[in-house]
Amino acid sequence: MSQRHILICDLKNDPALIEKYKEYHAPGNAWPEITESIVSSGITGMEIFLAGNRLVMIMTTTDDFDPAAKAAADGSNPKVQEWETLMDTFQQRLPFAEDGVKWVEAERIFSLVN
Repeated sequence: MSQRHILICDLKNDPALIEKYKEYHAPGNAWPEITESIVSSGITGMEIFLAGNRLVMIMTTTDDFDPAAKAAADGSNPKVQEWETLMDTFQQRLPFAEDGVKWVEAERIFSLVN
């Protein structure tokens, strides 16, 4: 089995910054240490979609995925911290996000299952 997580974040509303962010996330451009940290944490799939300056991340994980453990591992990984600092130049927090939270998990309010 697996779990699906939907997370939302905004980019700064600057077309040049948005294009640069897209370049960092183009196929093959994410740093290998970042993809390794993602895969090794139990994330089995990840997609990021962009509409205007709003980002939506769809993440598939193993059933035993632990977001707190992922955050702790990322906090002690210098390369992940370097990446996060770089991404902060493009991203901005949602106005309703709690302090220190960049990606806010969305609440599912509807599901059509056939």
